[in-house]
Amino acid sequence: MSRHLKTARISQSNETPPAVTETVTKLLADVADRGDQAVRDAAIRFDKLDRGDYRLTRKEIDACVDGLSRQERTDLDFAQEQIRNFAKAQRDTILDLEIETLPGVVLGHRNVPIANVGCYVPGGKYPLLASAHMTVLTAKVAGCKRVVTCAPPFKGEVASKIVAAQHLAGADEIYCLGGVQAIAAMALGTETIKAVDMLAGPGSAYVAEAKRILFGRVGIDLFAGPTETLVIADDTVDGEIVATDLLGQAEHGTNSPAILITNSERLARDTLQQIERILRILPTADIAARAWEDHGEIIVCDSLEEMVAEADNVASEHVQVMTSDPNYFLENLTNYGALFLGVRTNVAYGDKVIGTNHTLPTLKAARYTGGLWVGKFLKTCTYQRILTDEASARVGAVASRLCHMEGFVGHAEQANIRVRRFGGLNVPYGGSVDAA
Repeated sequence: MSRHLKTARISQSNETPPAVTETVTKLLADVADRGDQAVRDAAIRFDKLDRGDYRLTRKEIDACVDGLSRQERTDLDFAQEQIRNFAKAQRDTILDLEIETLPGVVLGHRNVPIANVGCYVPGGKYPLLASAHMTVLTAKVAGCKRVVTCAPPFKGEVASKIVAAQHLAGADEIYCLGGVQAIAAMALGTETIKAVDMLAGPGSAYVAEAKRILFGRVGIDLFAGPTETLVIADDTVDGEIVATDLLGQAEHGTNSPAILITNSERLARDTLQQIERILRILPTADIAARAWEDHGEIIVCDSLEEMVAEADNVASEHVQVMTSDPNYFLENLTNYGALFLGVRTNVAYGDKVIGTNHTLPTLKAARYTGGLWVGKFLKTCTYQRILTDEASARVGAVASRLCHMEGFVGHAEQANIRVRRFGGLNVPYGGSVDAA
């Protein structure tokens, strides 16, 4: 039976505080009503940035790219190449389909890119330039024609490295806008910003709530909450590496869960000691320590089956597996955003460079969805074609009877008229085709 060596002090919740919903609703309504002026007022109020036009000029974008050091440019190019290559490989697995299901009946589907996509790149506490790769690049590989990006200023200035990443990833329009005003401008449109069809990218609780409210008017990638990490480990590793990987993600925010599931009590206790030691020297310990105190957990299990059950119940965004047989968890886990298999890899690789997407489900959403990938930017749209009179009459006869079973006489007549014309049967108006 599993037992907790450490239990979270505060439970995670996917309920949005009413004050956040109220604030977001008012901001969205203001942008819908006043357009560009509302966006500017919000940008001045929240981002302390006043511009006549929040779209960056080509000169400003070039200055951001030129401001990169040689090593920064090399590293950005490397990361984007990995992400692009994996997205292309994913796209190659998504095939159009056409099949003749009956003689003369052809059915198919096409994978159609979403035309206009808005990508949000967070940049308040940390300038998350990697989110530019994950959203913009993936949308471009999918074939989206227009990709708009927004990122807030960083310390009162244009976030130059984010802008460089957005441009190098292929963004068509780049705006220095953050928060709800950015989401509203992209989703609702203004006098100067054409509305998009889909929003992608993580953000604050206010950004997440704006996406939730706007879902339906536009598509969204997923609802992103606080970063979550789960380490599954046994005594093939030590507490130092486990503690490092837990705290490395806990520094995202004070509400970020970090959980260890293990079948080794020795490792569990070693990890606790190492967390205490690392928190005394970690520069971001003020954030990570509170996250660990409030949301950290250590669960000790008796068997691999128990470890899988506990992990699937947690349904974490990131799941790092450091055991003697990582493939066991690859084959048996079902609820996770992304897996990191073996001690040689870790969540930070996925966050920044290795090629998999870091926009992933949180708050147990991994029970029903995966993360952002090239397929999220595609619509799989079906079509049908009938090639012969005989096929139309054959399908029409069945369709007519099924429509009458449901009481849809008008639907039945759509079938009947084709049975009359292509099958030569004398079916009275409003009648049903008799079975042969």
